[in-house]
Amino acid sequence: MVDGQVPGSLGLLIVEAGNLNLGLLGEYLKIHPPWENTVASKIRNMKITDQNLALDTICHFLDKHSQLWERQEVSYRNAPVQKLLEFLSLDSRRAADKAFLFYLYGLILRECLSIEQVQCHLASLLELSHQHSSQREGIALAVGLASTKHLQEVWSLLEHLGHTKFLRSALLYEDSQDEVLKSSFLSATILLMRSLQEAYCTESYRFTQIPELTHCLLDILQKEPISLTTFFQQKVILVITGMSNLKPRFKPLLKSQVLHACLRSVYMLPVTEALKSGSPSLEQTPDIMVLYRKTFRALDLLLQNFISENPSMDEICFLLQHTEHWLESDKSHERSRALQSIFLLLQFVVDSLKLAKEAVPSMLGHQIGLLSLLWQDQDESTQQHSYRSVSLLVYLVYQQKGRLVESSQWNKVKSLESSVSREWEMKLCNMVKAFKDSLTVAQHTQLILTLVHNLSSCNYLRCNLAAKLLLMICEEPGFRKEQVAEILQGLFKELPNIHSKSVQHTISLATMALGTQHIQEVVEVVLSLCHPSERWILTLWKAMATNCHVARGVIILLYIKMRLRPCRSFLEFNCPTNLVSLMALGTIYELLYTPEYRETVLWAFAGILLGLLTELYYLLEVGLVEGIFDYEEDNLASKPLGPCRTCLEALKGLFWTNKYWEVFAVVKMVQGWELFGQLETFPEGVALLARVMAHYNCEVKAVLGQALISLKSSEERDNIVGICIITEFLNSPDISQYMSWKTVDNSLKMGLSNRNHMVRAMSLKGLGSTLLHPKKVNLLKSKLMELFDNLQKPEFKDPVGLMEIMGQVLHCLGCQGIGMVILKIAQHLLSLFTDERAEVRKGAIFLFGDVIHHGSKKFQHSLKNLAFQAIIPLLFHMVDPCPEVAMKAKSTFLRCAILLKWEFRRELFGKLAWGQGLGAENDIFVYMMESNFGSYQKFLSQALTYLNSPHRALKLAAMKFIGGLLQDYFTDLCFYLTKDDVIILKNYLEAFSYDSDSRARKFFLNYWNDVVELSHYVIN
Repeated sequence: MVDGQVPGSLGLLIVEAGNLNLGLLGEYLKIHPPWENTVASKIRNMKITDQNLALDTICHFLDKHSQLWERQEVSYRNAPVQKLLEFLSLDSRRAADKAFLFYLYGLILRECLSIEQVQCHLASLLELSHQHSSQREGIALAVGLASTKHLQEVWSLLEHLGHTKFLRSALLYEDSQDEVLKSSFLSATILLMRSLQEAYCTESYRFTQIPELTHCLLDILQKEPISLTTFFQQKVILVITGMSNLKPRFKPLLKSQVLHACLRSVYMLPVTEALKSGSPSLEQTPDIMVLYRKTFRALDLLLQNFISENPSMDEICFLLQHTEHWLESDKSHERSRALQSIFLLLQFVVDSLKLAKEAVPSMLGHQIGLLSLLWQDQDESTQQHSYRSVSLLVYLVYQQKGRLVESSQWNKVKSLESSVSREWEMKLCNMVKAFKDSLTVAQHTQLILTLVHNLSSCNYLRCNLAAKLLLMICEEPGFRKEQVAEILQGLFKELPNIHSKSVQHTISLATMALGTQHIQEVVEVVLSLCHPSERWILTLWKAMATNCHVARGVIILLYIKMRLRPCRSFLEFNCPTNLVSLMALGTIYELLYTPEYRETVLWAFAGILLGLLTELYYLLEVGLVEGIFDYEEDNLASKPLGPCRTCLEALKGLFWTNKYWEVFAVVKMVQGWELFGQLETFPEGVALLARVMAHYNCEVKAVLGQALISLKSSEERDNIVGICIITEFLNSPDISQYMSWKTVDNSLKMGLSNRNHMVRAMSLKGLGSTLLHPKKVNLLKSKLMELFDNLQKPEFKDPVGLMEIMGQVLHCLGCQGIGMVILKIAQHLLSLFTDERAEVRKGAIFLFGDVIHHGSKKFQHSLKNLAFQAIIPLLFHMVDPCPEVAMKAKSTFLRCAILLKWEFRRELFGKLAWGQGLGAENDIFVYMMESNFGSYQKFLSQALTYLNSPHRALKLAAMKFIGGLLQDYFTDLCFYLTKDDVIILKNYLEAFSYDSDSRARKFFLNYWNDVVELSHYVIN
């Protein structure tokens, strides 16, 4: 704006202010009286004393007779006043015209040259009564005239008076007197503003008290009740608008305070129906709707004036920022009013202004987001204004960039602006594309974050629309990867507050869409958000599992991240908990137990297995082993897992959560997982795991391929894991289907030149396997027969050592098989289960498990019969006096159950591994019985033999088992037992009636009647 020129908006404000209801002052505001110049000349020629006398005369007269002036004129005539008028060549009859006397008083003050004189008489004027409106208007008129030449003195006195008399009076008279003071102050301010505007038009005048005056007006406005009965709010807003055009300009803080107060005074007004019903029914009261429209118009002028002063996108964002509270209001009429203001403001900008090109505030995206969320508001006018406001903002952005003509996307938005509801989806789609096409990355990101923050809104319409728009934006091709981090961080923060199932589903789709376009960035961000065990982070991981290709990408990237292993020296000076490799490890552990990733994990089984094994070896190497065995396996959630334990549990979970639970179970029952806890026993653990995997054909082909790749790696830990797996897989009967002998031979020979001695030794062992040297098979078979012959000799001194060697020979023979002799070995081992020596029982039970494990398919039927015969002895030996024997009995019992393919073998393993007390014993009993329907007679026969056991624990176990049969399966026993079976049972029980053991006698008393009744049913 150029000094000395009045902008269009300011001229409009002058007209608006001139049309305010100012009563009798209206005459003197419109034109200057014809006598003014002559009288002013005479006043300037008067002495100071004469001027003082004239002012005192008028003031005294006004003060003395103010109580009589409720009417426009009075009949009382005052001689001093008449003489003064005659001196000034004025009609003496006008002494009764109070407006005229106030005008004359102001004129004399204006022409006074003495500052002290002006201050003194102005103070006297302001001390007059403010009770009646005509009095207030007269005072305001005089003050306004004086301010045209003595602006600084007038303002200083007004400011002083506002802080002294007005405030004191307000405390004493809070009702009518307060209204009087406010009206007087407002009238004076209007006149002052007009004088300032005239001064502004002629010279570059700076009125430094504008902020203070504006604050006074704001204080008055904020104390006004939230109602509308007068033009007071309109007047205040218009005066503030006029003040904003003067120098110095409003600073941002003052402008913000003005916007806050003015928006509040208009938007918080009751709904129009309430305004109508609540307005007083007085003749002088203006029409409430006219009043409302004019007040709203004043607010529009204020906003338009602000943007005219600074036509830029920054200013638009600044103004819109103050409407955000009202856009998010729970009250429909407040949202509607705010949107109407915004729409009118933006329409004014488009029609009348041209914005600066350089401003690209990121806040614009946030504000577009807020406006967009009202597209489905319950109020139809709010819907229309919000959509049109967004369209106008997008138009302004295109206009700033100079791309309006060439943008086909904007043309689509414009053509659909007034389309019918069935094209709603197309509207959204085109607007989303326009957002991407027009907004900067920062603006677009702020738009999306605004949608994200509203996903947890209590307003279901806003919440659902936010979710829909978010999904459409994320699915839009070409989504910028630099936005991924902020959006996912925002989503993660909002997830705990979102309870709508449909919105949660939409979030999953949006996350998957991001993963489809920028999988690497998404994985990196989600990985960095929090600890993998946090509940809400799994929601984001699960979302990406809905697409097979994305899920596989997630697993691959996590595998790569897990292999980013820093050296030991780095860990000495840095906290290891936030390492990317450990975060990836923790995430893999969590995803193993996430059903959505079950198929993907199975697809990547071999890679994950090798990755976990090498990761565990690395953690052992760098010493991150704290707490590896401080947890109970069935209660891992009691406290956070350390890195080593997390890796070990992930390794277990890889088998347990997939279809290879038997591998986990067998290794668990032989205490093989403990081998992974130390570097010294780690290779042994890998070899045992690989051996069991080969037996159950657990992904042998894929794992073998990964192991060969690991053997070629430059890292020793990869070589160690690879060679341990390869050498054990050589005993798999199916290995020849997956790889040629030449490939195996070359790989093992390559291992001989490895710098690690363990790799060299294992390679040499592999090269000596029976698979590569079939001639060894007959030699080993002969040796096994020789060992078995020695085992059958009662006088042999070291049967335990002999059985250990036999187990090693069996393992060396592996898939080659050992013929019929395996059945004889198993039968003999059964007889050793009852040996008095605990070491022998332990060795026999363990070797029996290996025998049925290594048996070929040719003899599987016979081995199953032997396994069935071993069930009852193994069940009783679970309570063997020797704990090691009990442990081996559980392990072999499970192997028999797996071989026999019991129905509840997985549940059985759980009880064997972690069950305790009578509850676990009863469950094992039930699983065994229900998996062997019709075999009760054989079980009873085997159990009876243990009633004579020298070991009290085994004898008690037999009594419990027989008692359970009689109690729970009595009817089945009546059907399956023969007469001879019942007679044998009675004989055993009768012998217990004279037993020295009290438990045996109690057993007799508890079950004798059952046996007698059973005998009655069977024999008869």
